Amino acid sequence: MFEFGGLTIVLLVVGLLAASLRILREYERGVVFQLGRFWKVKGPGLVIIIPGIQQMVRVDLRTVVFDVPSQDVISRDNVSVKVNAVVYFRVIDPAKSILQVEDYLNATSQLAQTTLRAVLGKHELDDMLAERERLNQDIQQLLDAQTDAWGIKVSNVEIKHVDIDETMVRAIAKQAEAERERRAKVIHAEGELQASEKLLAAAEILAGKPQAMQLRYLQTLANIAGDRTNTIIFPLPGDLMNLMTRSAKSGE
Repeated sequence: MFEFGGLTIVLLVVGLLAASLRILREYERGVVFQLGRFWKVKGPGLVIIIPGIQQMVRVDLRTVVFDVPSQDVISRDNVSVKVNAVVYFRVIDPAKSILQVEDYLNATSQLAQTTLRAVLGKHELDDMLAERERLNQDIQQLLDAQTDAWGIKVSNVEIKHVDIDETMVRAIAKQAEAERERRAKVIHAEGELQASEKLLAAAEILAGKPQAMQLRYLQTLANIAGDRTNTIIFPLPGDLMNLMTRSAKSGE
């Protein structure tokens, strides 16, 4: 009878120790409640809990990475797109993550979805495609500010895909083509303007110096004289014609 009672006591002590001891890894913390009230945060290492009086909730401090499901977003210029993203966050205050929100993982996920729609809805489609880095920072800062009360630090947000309807893709392609044609015309017009300004300056210089005009005329004759496949008829300058006429008359 005594042996049976001693064995019972030993088993009771072993069971009590097993229920009292907790081992927390380096990246874990234990939020301890005593009689239902928050007591302290413990860990890592060996933690002793008084059964029936104290309870402990484990909190993982490692960075959590989760995908934000594809969200239907209407941009500021009324274009419907589907956008998904990935969010990186971690717990920096274990007590707040347990005391301030029921399920911080689900809460952060839901908040990320609504924040993604809210931020992107304020921008046009061109911004979503060209200013993705700036939008990532805007979403990250807004999420981080809202989750701070939960002891959560949002370190990064990355927009992964912006899916556009096929008809909108064709419209964007036409817009890009029209933009390229516009730029080509502007460049051509600027070139014509610069050429006309140079020609006007050259004409003013030549008009002020008749000798330069005659040299230019002779240079042009030399250039076209090299082509022997065509018959070229060209006018003579008035001064040269007058000189030839006077010479002919004096010869008579």
